[in-house]
Amino acid sequence: MLPPTPVKLSFGGVLSESFRFLFDNLALFFHLVTIPWILSLALRIAGDLISTDSLFMVLAEKAADTIPTVMFLVAWMRVTLLGPHGVDRAPGLAWSRRETAFLVHLIQIAGITFLLLAGFTLMAGTIDPASLSQTPLDPELAQREAFAAPLGTGFFISALLALRVSFGLAATSIDLPFTPRVSWALSRGNGWKIIGVLFVVFLSGGIATIFAALVPLAIVRGLTGTNLAAAIIAWTAATLVSYAGAALAGTAQAIIFRRLTGWRPEAAIAPAV
Repeated sequence: MLPPTPVKLSFGGVLSESFRFLFDNLALFFHLVTIPWILSLALRIAGDLISTDSLFMVLAEKAADTIPTVMFLVAWMRVTLLGPHGVDRAPGLAWSRRETAFLVHLIQIAGITFLLLAGFTLMAGTIDPASLSQTPLDPELAQREAFAAPLGTGFFISALLALRVSFGLAATSIDLPFTPRVSWALSRGNGWKIIGVLFVVFLSGGIATIFAALVPLAIVRGLTGTNLAAAIIAWTAATLVSYAGAALAGTAQAIIFRRLTGWRPEAAIAPAV
C-alpha cells in the first residue's frame, strides 16, 4: 500500500487538522464516548474499592480499561476516516472481530512498551521524593532504582518506536490488513514528525487530564470535606478528558494514515461480525 510518490507530512498541518476535527465534532464525541466512559469510570471505582495500595491492582485496572478504550477508538477512527455513517452502533454495546483485530494490532505495536512500564512500576514501587534527598541514600531504594533504570530506558525507546508505527491502527479500524512493518516502511522520512505530533498530543492530553482531576478534587473537597465524593467527581472529569485525549490521538493517527497512504473511502467496507 505504498503511495505513488513520497509524502512529506506537515507537523503543524496534522496537529491543526486533528484539533479542528475534534472540536468540530464534539457532539459526536459525547455520543460515542458515553458507554466507554461509564465503563472506565466503573473500573476505576471498583479498583479503588478493592485495593488502593496494590500496584498490581492498579496495573490490572489499566489493562482492563483497554477494553472500553479500544471500543471507543475503533469507532472514533472510523468516524475520522469514513464519516458518521462509518459507525453503525454505539461503542461499548458489543465486541466484534474488528475490535479483536485492533487489540491484537495494538499489542503488536505497544505490548513490549506496556510490559516494560509494568515491570518498571512493580520493580521501582512507590518512591517518596523526600527520600531521594537523604544522605546516604537508603540502600534498598538505591537497589530498586538501579534495577529499574534499564527498564525505564527500554520503555522510553520502545515508546518512541511504538509512536512511529501506531498510525497503522487506523487501517485496522476500517478492516484493512496492516502490520507494524508496513507502517515503518510507509513512515520513512516522516518518523520524527509522526513521533513529535503524537508526543505533543499525548503530552497535552496528559496535562489536561491531571488538571481535570486536581481542580474538581480540590473544589469538591473544600466544599464538602468528603474525600470519596471528591474523588468520584475528579475521576469522572479526568476520565472524560482522557478519552478526549485518546480521540485527539486517534484523529492524528487516522490523518497520518490517510496522508501517507493516499487512502480514500471505498464503496463497500467489510462488516464486523
